Amino acid sequence: MPAPRKYPDELRERAIREVRTTGRPVAHVAKDLGIHKEALRGWVRQAEADAGERDDRLSTAELDELKQLRKENAELRRANEILKAASVFFAQEIDRPRTRPSR
Repeated sequence: MPAPRKYPDELRERAIREVRTTGRPVAHVAKDLGIHKEALRGWVRQAEADAGERDDRLSTAELDELKQLRKENAELRRANEILKAASVFFAQEIDRPRTRPSR
């Protein structure tokens, strides 16, 4: 479960909008709104990536997809390990000589 967000979404959106529309420096907007400047800088960069204005970052949708694919990949790897162990077990069962029960 992700950690709770320190800043509300409304504040994030307002801060991003103010930086992008006014052209004021991130540090000034952050100081006015009581936000850490590096947090605001990251939000602005992510908003730019989501808008397709940046190529150096993945968009939020791409990050979510990547997270889901990594989770699915880990699950498939675990299933593969279980299947490998099961195949070894059954191969050993086939190779054992069978003895007849005595009557």
